[in-house]
Amino acid sequence: MMQVKRTLPKQLYFGLMVMAIMLASTLTPMLAASFGAADISFSQVYQMILAQLRGDTGHFGVTERIVMELRMPRIVLAFAAGAGLAVAGAVLQTVTRNPLADPYLFGISSGASLGAVVVITLQGQSELAAQLSWLSLPLGAFIGAVLSVLLVMAFCGGRLSIQVERMLLSGVAISFMFGAMTSLLLYFSGPQAAASVLFWSLGSFAKATWADVGLPVLTVVGATLIILLFKRQVMAMKAGDETAHTLGIAVGRLRVGMLLLCSLITAVLVANCGGIGFVGLMVPHIVRMLMPGRFALLTIALVGGLFMIWVDVIARSLLSYQELPIGIITAVIGSGFFLFILASKRQ
Repeated sequence: MMQVKRTLPKQLYFGLMVMAIMLASTLTPMLAASFGAADISFSQVYQMILAQLRGDTGHFGVTERIVMELRMPRIVLAFAAGAGLAVAGAVLQTVTRNPLADPYLFGISSGASLGAVVVITLQGQSELAAQLSWLSLPLGAFIGAVLSVLLVMAFCGGRLSIQVERMLLSGVAISFMFGAMTSLLLYFSGPQAAASVLFWSLGSFAKATWADVGLPVLTVVGATLIILLFKRQVMAMKAGDETAHTLGIAVGRLRVGMLLLCSLITAVLVANCGGIGFVGLMVPHIVRMLMPGRFALLTIALVGGLFMIWVDVIARSLLSYQELPIGIITAVIGSGFFLFILASKRQ
C-alpha cells in the first residue's frame, strides 16, 4: 500500500494527525449543520448548541427546530454509519488478510438488504410486523448478513485467510445472487412496499430522528469496544494463522466471532440507512496511508464518521431542492478508489 511521505519525526507526525482528526471531529457536526436549504450560519449553530448544553432552549424559533430536530439526528446517524462501516471493513481486512475485504464486496450488505426487504414486504401484509419494525428490521437484516457470511465460508472451505481470490469472488457472486432475490421480491410486492424498498435501498439519512439513532450508535460503540478487547489477538492474525496458533489464539473461533460482529454492525446500519457501499474499503486504506504501521481502530472510526457526514452534506447540498442518495455518491467515489488500489498494487 502506498504510504504518505513524512518529513516530521514519527511521533510528532502521529500526534499532529490525531490532533487534526480530533479538531475535525469537534467542528464537523456544527459545520455540517449549517448546510441545507435553510440558510443558517455556523455561529448560529454554535450558539444553539451552547444553549442546548445550558438547558436554555426555545430562543431561536424555527431555526432551532431545523438544526436540532432535523439536521443533528441525521448527522449523528451519518457519523455512526460511517464509523461502523469503516470499523467493519478494517476488521474484515485484518481477519481475512485481504486488503479488498469490505461489507459490500464481502456480500454482507447484500445479505442484510435481502433480510430487510423481506421484513419490509411482510410489514405491508401484517399489522403486527409493522408495529415491531424497530426490532424486526434489524433482526431480518442480521439473519441475511449471517447467511451471507456462512455462504462465503462454505465456498472457501472455512480457510478465508489463504483463499483470498476465492473469498472475494464468492462475496461478489453472493452479492449478485442476493441482489437478484431482492429484485424478485420487489417485483412481486405491492406499490407501497416497492416504493419504500426503492428509497431505502439507495441509502439515505433523510428520515433520521432522535428515536432512530439509539440502536445504531449503541451497536457501533458496543461492537467497537468488543473488538478493542480482542485487538492483540486480531492483530496477531495479520502474521498468519500458524503464527497466531503458536501464540495460543483460537483462530477459527476468533475469525467467526469477528465476522459475526461485522455482520451485526452492517445489519443494523443497513436496516436504518439502506445500502451504502465502499466505505469499509476506502477509510481503512486512507488511515493506513496517513498512519502506516498502526491498527488505529478508533482513528478509523472517527475518519469514517467524518467522511460519511460530508458525503451526506454533498447529498443534500449538491442539487437545489433535491437530495441525492448516499449510496450513489459512495459508489462513485469508492469505485474510483478501488481502481486506484488495484493500480497501485501493480506498480
